[in-house]
Formats: sequence, structure tokens, C-alpha cells
Amino acid sequence: EHNLSLALRYIVDSPVPTTRARVADGTGLTKATVSELVDLLVSARLVTELEPEAGERVGRPGVPLIPAARTFVGLGLEVQVDHIAVRAVDLQGTTMYERVVHGDYRRSDPDLTLRQLAKLVEPVVATARAQGGRVAGACVSVPGLARLGSGVVRYAPNLGWEDIDFTHVLGSSSALRDVLIEVGNDADLGALAEARTRSRLAGLSRLDQNFLFIAGEVGIGGAIVLGGELASGMHGWSGEIGHAVVDPNGPRCNCGAMGCLEQFAGKDALSRAAGLSLEASTETLRGMALKGDLQAIGAITTAATALGRTASSAMSLIDVDRLILGGAYAVLCDLLRPGIEAELTSRVISRRWLPLHVEGAVSGEMASLTGAALRVIDHIVADPSEWVGAGG
Repeated sequence: EHNLSLALRYIVDSPVPTTRARVADGTGLTKATVSELVDLLVSARLVTELEPEAGERVGRPGVPLIPAARTFVGLGLEVQVDHIAVRAVDLQGTTMYERVVHGDYRRSDPDLTLRQLAKLVEPVVATARAQGGRVAGACVSVPGLARLGSGVVRYAPNLGWEDIDFTHVLGSSSALRDVLIEVGNDADLGALAEARTRSRLAGLSRLDQNFLFIAGEVGIGGAIVLGGELASGMHGWSGEIGHAVVDPNGPRCNCGAMGCLEQFAGKDALSRAAGLSLEASTETLRGMALKGDLQAIGAITTAATALGRTASSAMSLIDVDRLILGGAYAVLCDLLRPGIEAELTSRVISRRWLPLHVEGAVSGEMASLTGAALRVIDHIVADPSEWVGAGG
């Protein structure tokens, strides 16, 4: 079972089609063992064989292997302050189906919202199954305290939710009744998608990914990625950087404390400081700043300073040299970077020996939604024997 997972992980993580021989070299397994494992994975529709490679070497040409397309589906679901959404992703990491509904979910009724989300999922699941796909599970991204592997959200201050059992409501829907459901923090899942995307684009191992991830939405989420994996902390709640104190005498936050980072750099705080409505897009704010609007420039400058001061403490504590800006901050990255870098340069001692990097996320729009779906795919890769035993 371990070797089966090892072989599938190598194939799934490979940025280009691989072969049995390369899987053997990369995993340390014998060629005979890999051949047997790959045959099982192919029969279970987890791996697809392409046409043999044309080469100059003597002997039988290698048969390229890739993760199977559209056979197994990971469902990413999301509840955010301004939208609910579902995204279906296959073993190749390709988005197959997606539905998004925009709205205001601040202080919304959790039961009604989750039932609306379940309705959103139904046609996605029906389409996937009609095309021969198997739904392997669902993970829900939420802006709050949620431990991956659990079905309960302990606290989501910007939604106004506390101790909500997602599995109870979602699991009662016809589409998700027999589907394993878990919840996760949106920044954690966004960081997961970012690590996977960076590995694929650079052709690197996941183990090479080490960074602090900060995603700006109405709330601000943070996550720590070390060796390509989330450093989730003792209770699975690490990375709550949005509630780090910037000014103890500052505005009251939705969490009940005073002067949290969210009150200086969250999307609502940026909009208010720039004189915009809370519904205004990040692109609107960016456009105003680029045109020289002093109020917009001032809002971004204040946010950059607060982010830089908070990130400098976090990066010093966890010893990473790369800060990735996700969510709304990815759109504003070039405008935020100078102010953030100024704070990091003056406050992070290790910068004397190691350069510090501030970069925008490359994982695309609604990365946490993708990360939620990839979380399900990770479960398949971690235990493919379950699906092999089921006959694919």
C-alpha cells in the first residue's frame, strides 16, 4: 500500500509525463515492483498510459505515464464573505466544473447558507458522474478556525459563525450523502494550491517549497508551508496572522480584540480608507492608485506598513525567506511590495545574510477553492489502494 502511494505520488507530482523506469529511479523501487504497481494504477483508472516514446536507445521504448483525466473528482467548496462556490478538480489538477454565486454572507444564517451551497454542488456532481467520474470527497474552505480533517468550524468572525458542523448539513444533501466531507481554513488551502502550482511551474519537488503565505480578503489569512506541506500547529490553527496586533489602541476587530491587522489591511479596511464602497473591486482600488489618487495610495501605504511589520515578526519566528501574497494582495502586489520590503529590511535580522523575497501568488483566482479540491486529490494519492480495491 505504501509503495502504491509512492508510485502514484511520483506520477502526480511530475511536471511532465514520466515512465516506469523514471518512477523506479525516483522512488528507489525495483523496476519489476514499479511495473506491477503501475499496472494496478492503470486498471483502477488512476493513471493513463500514452503512446510509447520514440527514442534512439536500443530496446523497448518507454511508455509515458500521466495522472488519469476526469476519472476521479475532488470537490472544493467555499463559503466566503462575498460568495459561495464549488470547483471540481481531477487527478491532473484540471478544473472540470465550477459554479460561483456572489452575495453578502456577513452574519448569514449558517444552515440556510450551507443548504444553498449544497444546491450549488448538485449539478456539478451529477455532471461528473454522468461522464463516468467518481467523486472522491469534498473539502470546504472557510475563513475561520477549522482543523483539516474535521467537519466543524470553530469560529469564523467575519461570517459571524461559531461551532458549526458542516458535515451534518451538507451530508444530508442528495449529492453529498455518501461523500466524505471535511473543512479547512481558506488560507491553509490557498497555500496548498500555491505550493502545488509553484512546484509544477518551476519543475521542482514539493519539498523545495518554503514560505509564509498571507491572503487578503475581508479577513486576512495566513499559512506556513515548510517542505511543501502545511505546518498546521498543535491544534491545526496556525497562521492566524489577521488577528496579530498592529495597534492595541486601534479599531475594534470582528474577533472582539482591538487593532488587529485586518483593521488596517483587510479588503474592507482598504476600501474605507480609499473612500470606496465595500463592494468595490480590488482592481478599482489598484486603478485609482495608479492614476495618482492620494486616498487610494494612502490606503495601500498604510496596509503595506502593517503587513510588513506583522510579516517581519512571523518570518523571523519561523525562519523563512519568502513571503507570498495571495487573494486581493496578489492584485496589489507591485504596489504593496515597496512598503512591505522596507519593513522586512529594517526588522528581519537574517536579511543581512539571506535575501528576502516578496512575491505575488501564482495559483490563480480563488486559490483556496482549488486547494480544497486538491486536498481531496491528496487523499486519493495517500491511499490509492482503497480505489484500486474498488476496481476503479
